Amino acid sequence: MEVRAELNYTEEHEWILIEGNQATLGITDFAQDKLGDVVFVELPEEGTLIEANEVVGNIESVKAVSEIFFPLSGEIVSVNKDLEEEPELINTSPYEEGWITKIQIEPADISEASLMNAEEYQAFCAAG
Repeated sequence: MEVRAELNYTEEHEWILIEGNQATLGITDFAQDKLGDVVFVELPEEGTLIEANEVVGNIESVKAVSEIFFPLSGEIVSVNKDLEEEPELINTSPYEEGWITKIQIEPADISEASLMNAEEYQAFCAAG
């Protein structure tokens, strides 16, 4: 299981990369492994305003359908349209090419999220 130190993580097994006033969301290597082969990704609409912990889409795999939550509030500014044609990017490249969406955030909104660092996330996965 790959866990990257520069990312933050949620209990729903999503990773968040915060760069200035933008946050990028994807699912973790642990999550994609548990899901199995991803066959479809429902992406949100760009320009949509979301509240923290709101469902922004779904991932369908050969095993299950899972909701995608964004732990921060903001406006969706970009979605990974490559996933429409190649949903398997989530399996093959969960931290690079398999990102799901990006939102514009206010720095103050970061404190509203319950995010874990890499070490905390590894312990969370090991315990569960």
